[in-house]
Amino acid sequence: MNRSFVLEACLCLSLILFTAACNRKVRAASVRDADTGPHAVTVEPDMDANNFKVDHPEQFPVVTAGEYVASPELNVTGVVSPDVSRQVPVPSLASGRVVEIDARLGDEVQKGQLLFKVRSTDIAGAFSDYQKAVRNEQLAQIQLNRAKLLFDGGAIPKSAVEIAQTTEDNAKVDLETTTEHLRLLGSDPDHPTGIVEVHAPVSGVITDQQITNSSGVQALTAPNPFTISDVSHVWIVCDVYENNLAQVHLGEYADIHLNAYPNRDLKGRIGNIAQIMDPNLRTAKVRLEVENPGLMRFGMFVTATFHGETAEKHATVPATAILHLHDRDWVYTPFKDGRFRRVEVAGGSMLPGNLQEIASGVKPGAEVVANALVLQNTMEQ
Repeated sequence: MNRSFVLEACLCLSLILFTAACNRKVRAASVRDADTGPHAVTVEPDMDANNFKVDHPEQFPVVTAGEYVASPELNVTGVVSPDVSRQVPVPSLASGRVVEIDARLGDEVQKGQLLFKVRSTDIAGAFSDYQKAVRNEQLAQIQLNRAKLLFDGGAIPKSAVEIAQTTEDNAKVDLETTTEHLRLLGSDPDHPTGIVEVHAPVSGVITDQQITNSSGVQALTAPNPFTISDVSHVWIVCDVYENNLAQVHLGEYADIHLNAYPNRDLKGRIGNIAQIMDPNLRTAKVRLEVENPGLMRFGMFVTATFHGETAEKHATVPATAILHLHDRDWVYTPFKDGRFRRVEVAGGSMLPGNLQEIASGVKPGAEVVANALVLQNTMEQ
């Protein structure tokens, strides 16, 4: 009984092992027959922005670039500065302490207007000399009159009268000198005071102030308490690169465009081209002399346009044909088989009729896409 049971168990175990081995072989064959290996990769080429093809090129109309003849232009930036030949310093003629200020930095003043007052001890010395000169002149006049009477009576010689006359003349010179000294200090000889008034010598705008209340000043020494500038004529100082100096000539005129007033165009004459170059920027200072219509203020930024002497031919296209991308200007030109090319250009000034000048990149007569932005958007889609 036990022997037959063992035999049956061995047969069952052998059957199970045989079945498992068969299933393993079947699965291995299935795996070999299945397509699990790597497939060949198909690479889709990326669109070349400089040379590409679209499905319907007829949807993008093209235009022919026109021709525009004009002199070459050079645009540079500049700053409005005062004309140093029209700047007038206002010094204090007496040393002392400032007791009153009647004008401030940036104020527009008129000639003769009171600017500030100074309490000075110089007036005391000047008035003392004036009083002495008055007394000496009065005494010399009395002595001259006495000498004339004695000479008429034959009591003294004529030489004594001449000496008295010379003394009187010298006394008058001293009196006139001391009087002028008082007036120069700003004091009235008939009403002397220790306060000196300083008035504006010219009309203009105060562009520099170096005094405050209770500050001290020295007579005729720097820094000057005030500086008055005439703003009717100003300078515009521009930086022109070394490579562009050939387009700038003394005596010629340049167009000036104010950043603050873009609709106002002014003219400025080139008055000076600096002989010393900036070693770092390789630029030279160019000075434009401009009559101020009342709009320009010191420190304003402007754009100056210098015009060349020889006219050049440039292309013109609609403004919509130029695409501004990545700080550059581009146009699209048609190619064969419905392809387009992107060409970099140098955009110029705007022209009437919504046209724009192209300085380089496209020649007159070339065909360009009328609306570059529409084509660009189609490419991105």
